[in-house]
Amino acid sequence: MTTENAIDCRKPFAATLVELAGKDDRIVAVCNDSVGSSFLGEFKELFPERLINVGIAEQNMVGVGAGLANAGLIPFVCAASPFLTGRALEQIKADVAYSAANVKLCGMSPGFAYGELGATHHSIEDIAWLRAIDGLKIVVPADARQTTAAVRWAADAPSPAFLRISRTPVPDVTDASEIFEPGRAQTLRLGNDATLIACGTVVWRALQAAKILSDEGLKTRVINMASLAPIDADTVIRAAEETAAIVTVEESVPRGGLGGAVAEVVVANTPVPMRMLGTEAFAPTASVEDLYEHFGLGAEQIADSLREVLAR
Repeated sequence: MTTENAIDCRKPFAATLVELAGKDDRIVAVCNDSVGSSFLGEFKELFPERLINVGIAEQNMVGVGAGLANAGLIPFVCAASPFLTGRALEQIKADVAYSAANVKLCGMSPGFAYGELGATHHSIEDIAWLRAIDGLKIVVPADARQTTAAVRWAADAPSPAFLRISRTPVPDVTDASEIFEPGRAQTLRLGNDATLIACGTVVWRALQAAKILSDEGLKTRVINMASLAPIDADTVIRAAEETAAIVTVEESVPRGGLGGAVAEVVVANTPVPMRMLGTEAFAPTASVEDLYEHFGLGAEQIADSLREVLAR
């Protein structure tokens, strides 16, 4: 598996949104002066009256989205994830989740996709912040195919949701026929020696790590946990029961993120050796690829971590 056919997931997000909006005039887009970075250019051209640009005012943006939802529309609120979640967290909690408003929050370019722009633009705390809010479904697609499926699901679901739409190009690893369901994980590779559970941009890296380990005779299960809230507890429990160790991999802070979510399930049901790979609160300023390596999220580094856990 290589990155030759890697896709920026904002592209299928935008294309699917345009397609759905052409069939359902309730779908609107709301953004914070981010028409370009949210890939909403075509949406604006086709549906100019259904694109609301509030300017750089994220709290207002989420409030406007909630108001539109209360009026019977289906708003997709799009902004760079660090600003959507960091600046408007109160509105996400009170106006969207607490009020059960049918708002689709779309965190664009999450993780450290902005690379050299540094910690102010890295969105590595977003999953942890939002997972603490009741009533908000959290979806982290692994690739372009799953992004398309998640957008389709979100448009039909009568409840608030957060979609984490990656900017860093990734190859497709999921089945094109797969229908996204909240609370259901995908097992992408079978194995009963150890388990890698990943989400988002690092799922394909986990698969690469499993291939490296397979060449050594180690059969590694790889689980794509695109649904963080609700999480697929049954799949996690089976992995804990059937394999000797679990390593979680994410482009975010494990404390409260994917690692924390999996650990909560494991410790309450079937304790097993674990390691949580992810980022720190403040990443250094560097290229995206250098940051993956810095945090041990390269394929060989993931394989090393799993070896170390099994050696305990």
